[in-house]
Amino acid sequence: MNSEELEIAFRIAVDSVNDHKDPFPADLLLRLYSFYKVATRDQETPSSRTPLINAFKTNALFQAQGLTQDEAKEQYIESAKNYFLYRK
Repeated sequence: MNSEELEIAFRIAVDSVNDHKDPFPADLLLRLYSFYKVATRDQETPSSRTPLINAFKTNALFQAQGLTQDEAKEQYIESAKNYFLYRK
């Protein structure tokens, strides 16, 4: 998959996740959060009002810190695809 195809697949996966109405499992949300932050180079620190949520988000970011942008996009796509595939 070239860069343009990867970006399109990533945007489709992000839209699918954002359009989904049912709650996601917390562990999946944290993985998607960290992959998205790395993929988009979003440097903002977690800003939840709940310190525990910030701690979980920070930990998820720490675990994804070695990924490149493309690897994070691929992981996001794969995680979303697997969730929707096995949910049906």
